[in-house]
Amino acid sequence: MEVKPPVPQIPPPVWGEFKDLQEWEKYHQTRADDDKTSNALAAIADAIHHMPGGWIVTTSTEKIFNWARKSSIWPVTFGLACCAIEMMAMSCSRYDIARFGAEVFRGSPRQSDLMIVAGRLSRKMAPALRRIYDQMPEPKWVISMGACASIGGVFDNYALVQGVDQVVPVDVYVPGCPPRPESLIYGIVQLQRKISEQHLA
Repeated sequence: MEVKPPVPQIPPPVWGEFKDLQEWEKYHQTRADDDKTSNALAAIADAIHHMPGGWIVTTSTEKIFNWARKSSIWPVTFGLACCAIEMMAMSCSRYDIARFGAEVFRGSPRQSDLMIVAGRLSRKMAPALRRIYDQMPEPKWVISMGACASIGGVFDNYALVQGVDQVVPVDVYVPGCPPRPESLIYGIVQLQRKISEQHLA
């Protein structure tokens, strides 16, 4: 009995099945089931084409910039009251905000693009908060964390600012007294959605 070696079956190239460019474009309007392209890439891409030798991705500069900005939010180290404990817990390993690219708390406002106002803001502290906000480079965003930062909370008196939006523009409000780390993570995710929809001009 004679044993024959297996004959390799080499499939013909895919592009040989198409007669013109219109058929090729029609074929690639739907992505294949075995497509390994990540959802993050699909979110910023206007079109993903599988060509001989690899992938071709076309997108806009605006989508690339917004994707980079929302994926690397660096908060400034700025805690005012008890909400700051929850903010610190959010950056620890139990909640792992590094999954969203926002774990790098910077000691300098010139290296930060997010201010989390965590806690009550007194009228004596308001000028310092505004100075730190002004030193942050554009684009910059603000999260008001907790009831005290958002509306003054239980401290309805002359010494505290009744809402940090009287001092700096606020992008996201996180309610609670104090809000749990999960709530702040949800606020950061909402901010990322807002960043992804911004326009450069």
